Amino acid sequence: MRRRTRRILVGVLAALVVIGGGSAIGVWAYGRSLNGHLARTDAFAGVPEDDRPAPVVKGALNVLLLGSDSRDPDDSADSRTDTIMLMHVDADHEKAEVISIPRDTWVYVPPAPDGQHGDTMAKINAAYAWGGTPLTVRTVETFTGVHIDHVAMIDFAGFAQVVDALGGVDLKIEKTIKSIHPPYRTFQKGTQHLTGAEALDYVRQRYQFADGDFSRERHQREFLQALLDKAASAGTLANPVKLNDFLQAATRSLTVDQDFDLVGTALQLRGLRSADLTFLGSPTAGTGNRDGQSVVLSDSTKAKALYQAVSDDTVRSYLAGKT
Repeated sequence: MRRRTRRILVGVLAALVVIGGGSAIGVWAYGRSLNGHLARTDAFAGVPEDDRPAPVVKGALNVLLLGSDSRDPDDSADSRTDTIMLMHVDADHEKAEVISIPRDTWVYVPPAPDGQHGDTMAKINAAYAWGGTPLTVRTVETFTGVHIDHVAMIDFAGFAQVVDALGGVDLKIEKTIKSIHPPYRTFQKGTQHLTGAEALDYVRQRYQFADGDFSRERHQREFLQALLDKAASAGTLANPVKLNDFLQAATRSLTVDQDFDLVGTALQLRGLRSADLTFLGSPTAGTGNRDGQSVVLSDSTKAKALYQAVSDDTVRSYLAGKT
């Protein structure tokens, strides 16, 4: 469906009218209420402006997406980010690319505010543990050379409620596996309709796959795409109550930077088609061992070319040259 993101935005506006009582004041008030549900963080606090990459061309947008799963049974390090994605929206707002950066990517982490951590090579997700969102921004900007305009943190555990508000999602299970977490569900190969708890359980699995965390990242991307597809379906957009439940649950699962405006951004990107959304991974050179840790090694030559294309807003040309 080439226009499903546009239909989401149209549906949101329709819901604003219906739920907000049909008046301009009601629409504004409902939009503000959605913004009000968003938790805020000072994502750029203490980030030296002089050390940051130059912004991309006017109209283009770079959003750092950080995913966490605070209730992941496999992960006791609650202060680390499980998912790191860089979303680039082209200046004409007709194309967008989402680049996944493996959480174990071996990178330089700038000095942390506490003066005790950072200024060293480490896994990229260590930046959040050492300095929160601001140090993560600095680390990603240093690694990619790309200027970050906004930050959005996704609580994957909270997204179970988002899925349930939509009545579940359809996910393509790549092979039959049994979950290693209670209640030890079995996921059968093929497209399956999953509840929020089931979907979250599936995207947590990694030990059953040869490429481990790479599979987990891939499944998270597929999960987000399936969520978008369901949100854009006629059954959601034609039902203002269901759409409202989805929007309310989604905003409660997000934390954004201080300047991020949900309604303004939606209107700004109203021409974006989700069929033009491309998912790709940050180029890697496989895995290795550093300081006794298993890490992901970046392919510096290929990564430099990709991120230069992001900075120059020429990703479409870059991708065309890859085919």
